[in-house]
Amino acid sequence: MAEDDKELEEIKKRKLMELMAQQEQGSEDQQRAQEELMRQNLMRQILEPEARERLARLKLARPDLAQAVENQLILLAQSGRIYKKVSDAELKEILRRLTSSRREIKIVRR
Repeated sequence: MAEDDKELEEIKKRKLMELMAQQEQGSEDQQRAQEELMRQNLMRQILEPEARERLARLKLARPDLAQAVENQLILLAQSGRIYKKVSDAELKEILRRLTSSRREIKIVRR
């Protein structure tokens, strides 16, 4: 009977640990979702609708580049260096500057 009680206690402890881990994971997911919502709200304030659409399409194709652009725009807005909403043409220029510095790889067949 004592062994059954020990096993029951072990099962309860494991179940409690699993529940705590699930809650912790849920809170991390919730925090990430809140951060993403805040980023989206900031992008609505910073970008015109056409530029926001372009950035959304870019996020599907090149998430790392889109993240870098978002971070740059947020920093500029927080430092007060953006006075009006960024247009699609201005966003294109920012993207051109960021991508032009990348090295182009050419494959030559012989």
